[in-house]
Amino acid sequence: MRPSGRNLDEMRTISIETGVTKHAEGSCLIRCGDTHVLCTATIEERVPPFMRNSGQGWVTAEYGMLPRSTSSRMRREATQGKQGGRTVEIQRLIGRSLRAGVDRVALGERQITVDCDVIQADGGTRCASITGGWVALRLAVNKLLKSGAITSDPLISNVAAVSCGIYAGQPVLDLDYPEDSEAGVDGNFIMLANGHLIETQMSAEGATYSRAQMNELLDLAEKGVSELVSAQNAAVA
Repeated sequence: MRPSGRNLDEMRTISIETGVTKHAEGSCLIRCGDTHVLCTATIEERVPPFMRNSGQGWVTAEYGMLPRSTSSRMRREATQGKQGGRTVEIQRLIGRSLRAGVDRVALGERQITVDCDVIQADGGTRCASITGGWVALRLAVNKLLKSGAITSDPLISNVAAVSCGIYAGQPVLDLDYPEDSEAGVDGNFIMLANGHLIETQMSAEGATYSRAQMNELLDLAEKGVSELVSAQNAAVA
């Protein structure tokens, strides 16, 4: 039995509320169970220096956790003068995951920055950030299309992510914190809507896993991503 009482292949309750901030070109609040992330997308009519005169746009991301997003207060990284290694790794993951679903030539020479701020953490914050980040990106791109700034849709696919792991010897979908903290194996799976993999992060923590178990986790991830894509499409409809 999972701590939450969910079935092995059952996702947490997913909700995506759009238009939650006034100024961002795209925004949403994604709730994956008790993990809540605010995602905003900002359009800038410029690209980083290494992309200038390339005819291509750029999508990047920033990620952060609010001080009381966890059970005890954490210090803001700004007060420490630098970002932690985990933060840098996650925001790079979000950026390259979202770029995998973008035709950057169709986007034109402009940059969209997706900011993901974790309001409340209960496991799977990077996956929720990617899934919600795509919704914010979709809404921002819709504004570009509506204004005529671009004429063809640069988003070639939804991008969504889910965690899976082996908990108490069983493969389970969408780990919450109690499961994540005790899982013998856990992984994050980022996919396009058609199930093609963008990135897989898997590690054994106190246990190993077989090829057959990895395939089971991949099957669970495909199911979870399919449900997340449906939630994304409903949110931006």
